[in-house]
Amino acid sequence: MSYTNPDPEPERTTGLEPGGGVPPGETPPAESSLPEAGPRETHNPTKGWAKGPLALILLLVVLVAAFFLVYAIVLAL
Repeated sequence: MSYTNPDPEPERTTGLEPGGGVPPGETPPAESSLPEAGPRETHNPTKGWAKGPLALILLLVVLVAAFFLVYAIVLAL
């Protein structure tokens, strides 16, 4: 793996004061990206709901809907 320094070189960057400071009114140099940054992609878990919690939520929705359906039928009689 090769290492690249992400910081700008003060000798070659315009607009920098001695010591690397930026004078008022100047835009600081942009930072380069780090290609080696971040975790390695060794494990990519699936995204989304697990089957157990999703089944419990669906069961709860069906039970509540059935309760209100039976309640409406009882009120209609």
